[in-house]
Amino acid sequence: MLPSSEPKPLRTGGFPDFIDVDALLAEGWRPFAFQQFILKVHSRCDLACRHCYVYEMADQSWREQPRRMSDAIADRAVERIAEHASSHDLAEIDVILHGGEPLLAGPELISRVVCGVRGAVGTGTKVNVHIQTNGVRLDEAYLQLFESLEIRVGVSLDGYAEAQDRHRLFADGRGSHALVSESLRRLTAGTYHHLFSGILCTIDVRNDPVRTYQALLDYDPPAIDFLLPHGNWAAPPPFREPDSLATPYADWLIQIFDIWYDSPVLQTEVRLFREIMRLLMGSHSRAEAVGLSPVRMVVIETDGSIEQSDILKSTYHGAPETRLHVLRDSLDSALLHPAIVARQIGELALSPTCRRCDLVSTCGGGQYAHRYSPAAGFAEPSIYCADLYRLISYISARCERDVARLRGTR
Repeated sequence: MLPSSEPKPLRTGGFPDFIDVDALLAEGWRPFAFQQFILKVHSRCDLACRHCYVYEMADQSWREQPRRMSDAIADRAVERIAEHASSHDLAEIDVILHGGEPLLAGPELISRVVCGVRGAVGTGTKVNVHIQTNGVRLDEAYLQLFESLEIRVGVSLDGYAEAQDRHRLFADGRGSHALVSESLRRLTAGTYHHLFSGILCTIDVRNDPVRTYQALLDYDPPAIDFLLPHGNWAAPPPFREPDSLATPYADWLIQIFDIWYDSPVLQTEVRLFREIMRLLMGSHSRAEAVGLSPVRMVVIETDGSIEQSDILKSTYHGAPETRLHVLRDSLDSALLHPAIVARQIGELALSPTCRRCDLVSTCGGGQYAHRYSPAAGFAEPSIYCADLYRLISYISARCERDVARLRGTR
């Protein structure tokens, strides 16, 4: 059944509800086409992770989603992606298969989507396909499939066994580390290592940072994403007191940064650190966690709904909704949605506090979802403001000292 386009009783009154898109267009602003398309091919998961923003936080819309994206919705989503890529003459796009746990969708649907997109887009558009999995079902058959379809694989792992099994559990309480570790060994074997895109690690400051980092390096990942646990001013993340000047997350990350930065050969990319360094040197950000670059990502849910980032599910029920659907709406329709526009107008979307900050061009207000409060919407500084300021300042000081030393030796 096609979801209704009639308004629903979502939270209103705060930013970005009052953005005047017509005025922005009249002043010459233009939206940036989507380049990253996240397809939620399955809405359920075989783990019950305690820190999951899809199932454990404010938005519970997963309960109303079909478990698996139907062939009809998948085919229409493919058409919409190809239509968007063609109308904007995109040279390259990223298609990310996500969930829930996307491997639950099965090899037939995965093949249908991947082959469908590559067959539908013009010959001038390169299609990069990625899948983000918890790793539990990543067996030899799936790896052979991903090899044949040229799908890059990202795996979620929080570090050593105790760290992983603190949150990433099965519904019956069993830990997942042993199975995920086995899957990672299979992926990183010589035959498939080129498919490995990296590890996603959600931070828990109770876990030893150095031991966590070393445990992740054991799998020889090309990249590591350290993610701050999702929270906001209404529901602060663990160990982050809203009015405290303490910086537990920065302190945790700085211990890893020192090891990473001092390594003679940086074979593993730590994306958060690299993005901060790029921004400090005047480059544009390539990740939504920091910086002011336009966010060019859209989500298609299992029922065909066109949505914003599902990280917004951590804020309030219905937060990612646009009321658009692939059966009746083009992806271009989403480009002028106020909430999408808010992610593309840079500093204009930030609070006065952020705009006055000397690190605004690097921090960029932090992750959008972390700025939420019921009163102001997404117009607050990040709940991690103190941590971000401390981390960026530390990285900046280290880089400046090294630059000064190199100049002194010339």
